[in-house]
Amino acid sequence: MDHCEVAIIGAGPYGLSIAAHLKAAGVDFRIFGSTMGFWKDHMPAGMHLKSEGFASSLYDPGHRFPLRTYCRQNGLPYEDTGCPVPLDVFTAYGIEFQQTFVPGVEDVKVEHLRQAPGGFLLTHADGRQVAARRVVVAVGLAYYAHMPPILASLPAEFVSHSSSHGRLGPFKGRQVIVVGAGASAIDLAALLDQQGAFVEVLARGPAFRFQEPPADKRPGWLNTLRKPVTGIGSGWKLFFCANMPLLFRRLPREFRIDRVRRTLGPAPCWFTRDLVVGKVGLHSGLSLDSASVKEGKVHLCVIDRAGVPSTMVADHIIAATGYQPDVGRIAFLDAGIQAQIRRVGDSPALSPYFESSVAGLYFVGASAANTFGPLLRFAFGAQFTAPRIAGHLARKVSSHRTAPVLNRKPSGPLDSGSTASPAR
Repeated sequence: MDHCEVAIIGAGPYGLSIAAHLKAAGVDFRIFGSTMGFWKDHMPAGMHLKSEGFASSLYDPGHRFPLRTYCRQNGLPYEDTGCPVPLDVFTAYGIEFQQTFVPGVEDVKVEHLRQAPGGFLLTHADGRQVAARRVVVAVGLAYYAHMPPILASLPAEFVSHSSSHGRLGPFKGRQVIVVGAGASAIDLAALLDQQGAFVEVLARGPAFRFQEPPADKRPGWLNTLRKPVTGIGSGWKLFFCANMPLLFRRLPREFRIDRVRRTLGPAPCWFTRDLVVGKVGLHSGLSLDSASVKEGKVHLCVIDRAGVPSTMVADHIIAATGYQPDVGRIAFLDAGIQAQIRRVGDSPALSPYFESSVAGLYFVGASAANTFGPLLRFAFGAQFTAPRIAGHLARKVSSHRTAPVLNRKPSGPLDSGSTASPAR
């Protein structure tokens, strides 16, 4: 059986950034997953990132290879702000980052993770197993797609989540209703329109609130003081979330859950306004009431804010209804592990170093947002996460190696792992 000190499950921005730091620290690790797989396979070709250029990097030690450097080396347009980052550029950058800093990514899927003497046992889809003393779960949003119950009742050929569509060509000439009011919904609507689909966008809120274009790149000090710019947006509330995740962790539990839910709600990107206004149907203030299939079409019953019902008809519904982190939906986690994970809402409660109540099991990215705040919902959060968790793991590995042999408990191929810090 193969062994390693640390196993990372997931090879997106968080997994790769953590792996780059572990490699630099000389920690024995393995990383499993498809490099930038979620971005390559679950985002529509042609879309642009919502994050500005300066906030769309992966993070190696010393930050020697940001997105800016990749774009300049390849002759691609780049600005810290005001120049939308194409999805294909971001994924290509992530792949080059991986090839440069984490060449050992294993493109295999973890099917099962359970506790074993001294740590954990990972089982891959092909039946191979790897024993690891500690595990970092960096699966991003892959397990968290949210489908409204009314739409979930429809047959699969008539409804899908926005994360199911890397290519939109098959919708040419078809009537499509996109449900949602955020960047994913409007991006999809614009791309579907460009592919020749007939598109309607349906939103519950009173209006579509597009982001404002970025401010002057060299604002005066007074404007900066009034509205500081961060990697997740502008303003003092977001400044706190972006720069003080450890302090956010100390806030009352229910307050944290509410802040994560409310902060940075649906907001289409400023540069998509002209792609949809006057080109696709934008319908706000409508709530879903029921959905059914009749004669090969989806009939969607909606109710406006005055309580008046109406029906919309389409060939297909795409739910651009976002993601709701729920650790219970991570299919590879053994039932025994699930039962031990203390939660903040539906997310794991974590120590200051991302360790869950299951000793040696760590969660990063969106799974950690209810502990550390909305920063962890963005790739930008890897800048805080990677050095912190890697430094912690390096110290754990070092202390294990130097511990007196008499103090070690023989328990099979791996010794017993460390005890998690209390998760509050």
